Amino acid sequence: MTQPSPHLPYGTPDTPRIAVRGEAVLDVDPEIAGLSVTVTARGTDRRTALEDLTRRNAAVLDLVKSYGEAVEQLETGSFSVGPELGRHGRGERVRAYRGQVRVTVELGDFTALGELAARLAALELTQVSGPWWSLRPASPAYGRARRRAVEQAVERAREYAAALGSELVALLELADEDAEEVRPYGGGAPGMMRAAGYGGGDPESVPELDLAPQRQTVTATVLARFTMAPPAL
Repeated sequence: MTQPSPHLPYGTPDTPRIAVRGEAVLDVDPEIAGLSVTVTARGTDRRTALEDLTRRNAAVLDLVKSYGEAVEQLETGSFSVGPELGRHGRGERVRAYRGQVRVTVELGDFTALGELAARLAALELTQVSGPWWSLRPASPAYGRARRRAVEQAVERAREYAAALGSELVALLELADEDAEEVRPYGGGAPGMMRAAGYGGGDPESVPELDLAPQRQTVTATVLARFTMAPPAL
């Protein structure tokens, strides 16, 4: 019975190996903008607080839905209604009831973003946070970064082989390492706008916000191993 040959990660004099890392960094335009909307109501009794909260939440949803296909996703994140106890005195004395609804909105059409954000912020007791810029999970930018990382790995390995007067023969291994990592442009925190509406002003008369899309950084890294022809040293 023949014994299996031992694993030789560094190759042999007859079959030298080259191990390289290929990296790519692309700065691309965002594809999605997200807004977080918080609707608040407060009343002396639970029913009043719930009715006001329901009315204001409906106003938010109707406004967002009026933008049609520009809105790619609309979700209710959380809902709460509860008592606020008095700070002074003995016993559990209810001072008021407070309710909140949190809604998240994602838009793919940035031309509607500034107008929608401003109109939402003008609604009664409504707070708007954002935007948060991102790419879609299946964005072509990820594929472009991966291909560029592979191309760089092959290019680097060929340069090493050429420096020895040799050339690549075969690919042994290609390993993906942190190929899909998105960070905000410049490595800082996402740009954020916060606005809140406290009165019952006319949303139609609100000026449109000018929100500039924030570039996204896509990185890809691969590890590759090749064999090359024996160099004439």
